[in-house]
Amino acid sequence: MKNSLFLILYFFCFSVWSQNKPILTLEEAISKTLSNNYDIRIAKNDLKIDEMNVSAGNAGMLPRVSGTVLNNNTILNQTQTQASGNEIEVDGARNLNINYGVGLDWTIFDGFRMFARHNQLKELQNLGATELKVSILGRVSAVYQTYFNMVTQQHQLKAFDSIIAVSEFRLKTAKNRFTIGKASKLEVLNAEVDLNTDLSAKIQLLEQYNLLKVGLNELIAQPLDTDFEVTDAIVVDDKLLLSELIPQAEKQNPQLQLQFIQKKIQEYELKQVKANRLPTLSIQGGYNLIRSQSPFGFITESTGRNFTYGFSASLNIFDGFNQNRNEKVAKVQLENTQLQIERQTQLVKSQLTSLYQSYISNLSLLELEKKNETLAKQNLNITLEKFKIGSVAPIEFRTAQENYANAIIRLTSAEFNCKQSEISLKEIAGNLSF
Repeated sequence: MKNSLFLILYFFCFSVWSQNKPILTLEEAISKTLSNNYDIRIAKNDLKIDEMNVSAGNAGMLPRVSGTVLNNNTILNQTQTQASGNEIEVDGARNLNINYGVGLDWTIFDGFRMFARHNQLKELQNLGATELKVSILGRVSAVYQTYFNMVTQQHQLKAFDSIIAVSEFRLKTAKNRFTIGKASKLEVLNAEVDLNTDLSAKIQLLEQYNLLKVGLNELIAQPLDTDFEVTDAIVVDDKLLLSELIPQAEKQNPQLQLQFIQKKIQEYELKQVKANRLPTLSIQGGYNLIRSQSPFGFITESTGRNFTYGFSASLNIFDGFNQNRNEKVAKVQLENTQLQIERQTQLVKSQLTSLYQSYISNLSLLELEKKNETLAKQNLNITLEKFKIGSVAPIEFRTAQENYANAIIRLTSAEFNCKQSEISLKEIAGNLSF
């Protein structure tokens, strides 16, 4: 009895306290996810790197200018004997050689490889943008799923509040009847056991609800102990058509778009390989300042200002058939990307078809469970009225109560399953709103 009173008091306090919790809307949850989620932020930074890599210099189109400084010094301690027999002795003489200047090296033609590389960098940027979309869709879809799962659990918690209230009324009635001698102690004990069973079920449901809350906080990237409630509305879009979803997926599915971009990247890779068949032409230039000092010889000091220029050309004539092999490998890799596109397209269609069948079944089940919940509620109300006047046995009343509880659980679960199927279909089709 003490345990029952404690549990009843706990749930009463919980209900009062929960009324003061802030409401987190779905729009707010998605907005926070887009701003704070770590996976999305990492993908955004990766895209920034791809954007910075798209440059003419990274593609090899611009010249390379370098500055050089060379300073060699030698301290000489030598003795030299000339042909005439004269002997020269030098102690601590300094030998100086300084060379500094700028040089230019510019590849002006490499078989159009640099242009293919620049286009490839642009496609890598598109790849990064699509990968960001994949990350966003995945995280937003997870927010949708978790949020509406919480809505479902919240509906069930409220339903259990009413079920527990009925069980409390039954226990109170049994005690009153036992007091006036119209019921046995067994009826009181059965009513108390059933009340504890309902309270235990709510404790388990409340645990699942709180775990979902932690998961949603993690997706939003806010403190895990942040407390809130979700809205009660679950609006299911029952107008989805498979004939419209498949064309949308072929154009917008992010995983499929990744494969298309990978094919373009491989096409530019093949162009770069083929560029090795054409000559490479570079120009060079430079300006150097030279100064040298030496204690020996006819010239003891010299300075110079030199300008150099020229060009170089190279052509791969024969490399052991490696060029042919590299081109064949690149072509096979390009063929593989096309096969991956076809495989991904088939996979997307298969996923959509399977999910759509579940979506249709869930819609039918939802309509059925709505009717069943209405009947179960009417049955419980009628049974409750009869129970008040003592014309229904406690076990029959408990059966009506359990039927209503099961009907609520099935209805809310069917509603969530419909929403879950809708979210998955829109995610694959690439039109999940955020």
